[in-house]
Amino acid sequence: MSDIFGKYYKKYDAWYDRHKFAFLSELEAIKKVLPRDGKGLEIGVGTGRFASRLGIKYGIDPSEKMLKIAKKRGVDVRRAQGERLPFDSSTLDYIIIIITLCFVKDPVRVLLEAKRVLKKPGKIIIGIIDKDNFLGRFYQKKKSPFYIQAHFFGVKEIANLLKMSGFGGVSYYQTIYKTPEKMASVERPKKGFGKGGFVVISAKKK
Repeated sequence: MSDIFGKYYKKYDAWYDRHKFAFLSELEAIKKVLPRDGKGLEIGVGTGRFASRLGIKYGIDPSEKMLKIAKKRGVDVRRAQGERLPFDSSTLDYIIIIITLCFVKDPVRVLLEAKRVLKKPGKIIIGIIDKDNFLGRFYQKKKSPFYIQAHFFGVKEIANLLKMSGFGGVSYYQTIYKTPEKMASVERPKKGFGKGGFVVISAKKK
């Protein structure tokens, strides 16, 4: 995959300002399952939008340009890929992966790496745009420089990958019930999936 995020990092970061209600809604859904304390890592931290707002200390990403912005936002960043995390085994309390999984080369390897570095029973939190939902279908048709290279997942696919990778106790929260351009307020997260376009899936290391 080409370095689309390094090339369009300014466009990526500006999206969150233009669609603040979508971003704030996603944050609220993540907060429903985010641990209140402990050492956390965001895989695919990008410009640090989520990590900085959620109080997550560490972030990794392959894009140097994005990492510079994340660092300015107070995140302790390292250049790396999710398939090979620069952390010792059983050292982290939780990991978040927001949208990133649909861009990695080997999703299963990323999940196995996450399991390796997590303490037991550490938590993994994955945010996706559900491919089986209206929002997933919308983005798959849209000619975005980002999503044209993405491999979208359905919620059940992620749940199965988590179970295969040694995680259990899967739970779900959903939000975003209209396209981000049409949102005029923050939407409250609800349990489950099927209606909201953005789904947060959490599980614990067995």
